[in-house]
Amino acid sequence: MKFTKMHGAGNDYIYVNGFEETIKDRNAFSIKVSNRHFGIGSDGLIVVDPSKVADCKMDMYNADGSQGKMCGNGVRCVAKFVYDNGIVNKEDIAIETLSGIKYIKVTVKDGKVVAARVNMGKPILKADEIPTKFEGETVVSQKLSIGEKDYDVTCVSMGNPHCILYVDDVKTLDLEKIGPDFENHEMFPDRINTEFIHIISDTEFDMRVWERGSGETLACGTGACAATVASVLNGYCKRNTDIKVNLIGGTLTVNWTDGGDVYMTGPAETVCTGEIDE
Repeated sequence: MKFTKMHGAGNDYIYVNGFEETIKDRNAFSIKVSNRHFGIGSDGLIVVDPSKVADCKMDMYNADGSQGKMCGNGVRCVAKFVYDNGIVNKEDIAIETLSGIKYIKVTVKDGKVVAARVNMGKPILKADEIPTKFEGETVVSQKLSIGEKDYDVTCVSMGNPHCILYVDDVKTLDLEKIGPDFENHEMFPDRINTEFIHIISDTEFDMRVWERGSGETLACGTGACAATVASVLNGYCKRNTDIKVNLIGGTLTVNWTDGGDVYMTGPAETVCTGEIDE
């Protein structure tokens, strides 16, 4: 089976052309290819399938084999994948995902996509729709108890559920220890992705992320969008402004527009291509 390994700001996935290839068990195959010692190594698997309602469809799986509804870095790479491989021959690309159709504008240099801007749609802010078990309409700076410590958290869904909190220094956090406590907390019935934020200014912040099903990743597109929305809601950042989100793997630019949609711009890069036994 042919594959392409791609990344957006270090958030890497294995991409398979579902127009040509057939995978019998995508959940199991994701676990196999994602293993960094016995497989190719990635944060998960993305299969690019035909779509009846868009230019193509993104079918995404985490490293543990669980299916994901949306991946902001992944959807940019899907746009690059279909453009570079001649599947879609235009710079405005519509991609079907489990969280709706996403519209991507690609930047092309020497016939190849080097970056993409995605309309990620409107954030989901209602507590029960994210979903969470918090009381009240929204979850903005509410207390979450983990062990003997209370955290002020804000929750947002960008197709995937996210929990955002603010810290003095993201570099010193022991995410391997505290990440699973957030991911599997009883307040999050579908588990949760967690973003740890350090505000630099009203137009820039640092972020580390613990993703459900994958652990710490170098970047998370939906997480960067959710964190930007949360930072606007908490008064740290401004609406309708380009916000720099610094992640371990690179920088994404996010803008929560006055119209309600969230736009994300970032790189899309091919690492390698090859073949693997299914």
